[in-house]
Amino acid sequence: MDIVLSSLGLLLCLPLFAFSALLIKLDSKGPVFFKHRRIGRDFRPFDLCKFRTMVSRGREGLPLTVAGDPRITSAGRFLRMTKIDELPQLWNVLKGDMSLVGPRPEAPKYVEMFSDEYGAILRIRPGITDYAAIQFRDEESVLRKYRDSEEGYVREVLPQKIELYKKYLREKGLLTDLKLIFLTLFAVLGRRKR
Repeated sequence: MDIVLSSLGLLLCLPLFAFSALLIKLDSKGPVFFKHRRIGRDFRPFDLCKFRTMVSRGREGLPLTVAGDPRITSAGRFLRMTKIDELPQLWNVLKGDMSLVGPRPEAPKYVEMFSDEYGAILRIRPGITDYAAIQFRDEESVLRKYRDSEEGYVREVLPQKIELYKKYLREKGLLTDLKLIFLTLFAVLGRRKR
């Protein structure tokens, strides 16, 4: 299912990819794509691919982004709001780094902090969507509420996400995956209408 749907998705999204690439290049200098180092199945690192939504220089800092981050470009705000920036992850699915559905891949430093929990979570491939991706689809706004966004993420947000990852592991199966794909589509489309 991953190979067929990611291949189909990449083909169908080619016009959208071309439009996004043009938007990014017209808006700011730098590459079209941005790669994040993430930890995958069996703790294997891989580079997660997204459309670049921030300025190329001065990107140093936390692997977290808070709403209103000045590094986000104008095109980047649109790509993030519509979740178009996530579509290049279909390539990660096709390569076998990820699945369409599964626990979201995390940055190495946070996996290390919660290594016991991730020992069970990373027995499967991480995914583009899952319960946590839907519940925290506006994570940037959630993190903005904390004075220290990283502390808020580590103490409150990530533990909640980990519980949702475990829920997915308990319910994992074709029907659950299909349900999560449709819930994700509804969540993204519903947000665009607001």
